[in-house]
Amino acid sequence: MKTVKVSLNSIDKVKTFVNDINRFDFDFDLVSGRYVIDAKSIMGIFSLDLSKPIDLNIHAEDEKLEEVLKVLAPYIID
Repeated sequence: MKTVKVSLNSIDKVKTFVNDINRFDFDFDLVSGRYVIDAKSIMGIFSLDLSKPIDLNIHAEDEKLEEVLKVLAPYIID
């Protein structure tokens, strides 16, 4: 598992983010405070405070992890 910080501060960003991660078969969790949301759920994402960066837990194997990180690069912040 790898954790990165993502910024989903617009409706369009959330929609494209969900479309991008739904291409993969493994699990993604968004963690905001004490809430853990399935990152493939657009309704779940909109229940979070999107004004701040959110932790994304990626449950992927090593080879696939690089591919996921490339796809998610527009959302990842340092």
